[in-house]
Amino acid sequence: MVLLESMNIPLGIEAFDFDLPGIDGQNHSLDSYKDKKALVLIFMCNHCPYVQGVIQRLIKLQDKFKDIAFVGINANDSENYPEDGFDKMKDYAKDWGLNFDYLWDETQKVAKIYKAQCTPDIYVYDKDQELAYHGRLDDNWQHEDKVTMHELNDALEALMNDKKVGDQQYPSMGCSIKWKSL
Repeated sequence: MVLLESMNIPLGIEAFDFDLPGIDGQNHSLDSYKDKKALVLIFMCNHCPYVQGVIQRLIKLQDKFKDIAFVGINANDSENYPEDGFDKMKDYAKDWGLNFDYLWDETQKVAKIYKAQCTPDIYVYDKDQELAYHGRLDDNWQHEDKVTMHELNDALEALMNDKKVGDQQYPSMGCSIKWKSL
């Protein structure tokens, strides 16, 4: 497991379009979420302990913020990491009770366009689909009871109240995305 942090991405850039298959049997694009108050893209995978450490918190946030779309995107190389394959994504979603779309970026093109580095790598786009937040969920991925800063929640609260998200953003950290060999 290689620990990486998310890249520093300039706030205000527009979301990039995508067209990816979801575990629900449908393809999803950026337009699929245009009517939402905000869009949270989470580059994630099945086997990463960092994702497993925070997945229930993400599920709770999706429950709390019904007008915001949460979307998981798995870009890991499933040939070398079969636990991250499409069929395993379906099992993972069922086992964890995912309440948001989980999409497969088999070609890894979407992850590369977004400059995703780690799992989880969290991007939040406002109602105009401009980057409003890119960073960690909170300040303790391992122990929810020790969390003192709730950055993702605070960013979503600001967007729900038509306020600007603060400029202080801490990078997410997690396992490296498992890129395919050339």
